[in-house]
Amino acid sequence: MRILYVINSMEGGGAQTPLPKIVEALARAGAEVRVIALTRRNGHAIERLRAGGIEPVVREGGETDHLAAYRWLRDQARGWAADAIWTSLTRATLLGQIAGRSLGIPVVSWQHNAFLKPWNERLLRWRAGASDIWVADSSQVAAITVERLGIAEDRLFTWSIFAADRDAPQARPWRTGETLQIGSLGRLHPNKGYDILIEALAILNAHAKPPATPYRVTIAGEGVDEAGLRQSARERGLDMVDFVGFAKDGAEYLTGLHLYVQPSRREGFCIAAHEAMQAGLPVIVSCTGEMPFTVDTPATGRVVEVGDAQALAAALRDMLQRPGELAAMGHAARERVLEKFSQERFAASGAQIVRCLEELVSRRR
Repeated sequence: MRILYVINSMEGGGAQTPLPKIVEALARAGAEVRVIALTRRNGHAIERLRAGGIEPVVREGGETDHLAAYRWLRDQARGWAADAIWTSLTRATLLGQIAGRSLGIPVVSWQHNAFLKPWNERLLRWRAGASDIWVADSSQVAAITVERLGIAEDRLFTWSIFAADRDAPQARPWRTGETLQIGSLGRLHPNKGYDILIEALAILNAHAKPPATPYRVTIAGEGVDEAGLRQSARERGLDMVDFVGFAKDGAEYLTGLHLYVQPSRREGFCIAAHEAMQAGLPVIVSCTGEMPFTVDTPATGRVVEVGDAQALAAALRDMLQRPGELAAMGHAARERVLEKFSQERFAASGAQIVRCLEELVSRRR
């Protein structure tokens, strides 16, 4: 069975990170997969996909030429003789639904985020019946999708898009006398909450009794907020904060940390926070998306309320007061994701969806 897997863009980020493992799982279940993107954007994902054995087909077009993008998508599906279309994110889903209907082939659509822009939510709810199968990337997103889009539960699968790797590179434990390295991976976008992190660091820095452990904070990512975040850090005198740009090798970046922070306002699954746990790092996360369901015990990290800079500062202070305990917490975090998101569970979920899709294709034929 041939699956045309359609994504919005080749921008580096969480939506593209799990693609090699997703494609591998679909292939093991008996499907042939071709990945296409409606536009390039910064193209950072291309190198990662190639490293994972995927050669994506990328359209030379923009983000608002929807008719041209639809025609290109439809022609790709027809020319490759696709048996099904699999879509990710709103634009790809809406155009993929129309192409699937035009070609008479089933459509599978991801839901990745616990939050949608109001107009996107209205469009997807209106078009909910145009996808034959919906796939939520986490249990929380599954529950919200049923409520938000009115999807019948028998048309919705949950496939957590993270498969923990026991062989992933591990962070080196903090040693007495070292500067403690705190970091975060993500787009410099309001949803990621880095302005909240800067505010929390300013609160921490202004405390009458500063942390005894010296520390530095690196934020790895690019985005529209970069200039404003840099300025805010300068104005608050946070010379311990470094903006290091896009991390081509996220796993390598994580191995240089002792503590990971994800202060997001909005998330779905949040691959980066789970990869940090996989690398043996304790984490401080905001209570959004799948993160609080994974960081469900103080043994693995801390969960703070969304947008609460005071709470984030308190969590950071707590961790900085016990640097010698971070390695043990990181080990517990790693064991947590290895158990909850095993390779076996990941493969079984993908195979279940492929079997359902094969039945749909067979009936239509």
